[in-house]
Amino acid sequence: MSSNNVQRFREAMMISKSELARKAGLSTLTIDRVESGRPCRLDTKRKILQALGLKVSDKHRVFDARVSNRNMRSSEEIAAEMSR
Repeated sequence: MSSNNVQRFREAMMISKSELARKAGLSTLTIDRVESGRPCRLDTKRKILQALGLKVSDKHRVFDARVSNRNMRSSEEIAAEMSR
């Protein structure tokens, strides 16, 4: 069980792990680890948020485990929210 919504946001944008990694300036392995719920540095989180087109203030939507587990939303719901 992942403790974040990185994969959901990435899938909602219809981009691959390697595309997200390229946009964020990170390795695909790092993206894979983050999506699987492994801890990462704050700088890595910031880079992922920016690559997803989000602001640092949106970090709770992507990285807060309590929000992620409480609001299990589909990729379609996240995509609709992002387009607003």
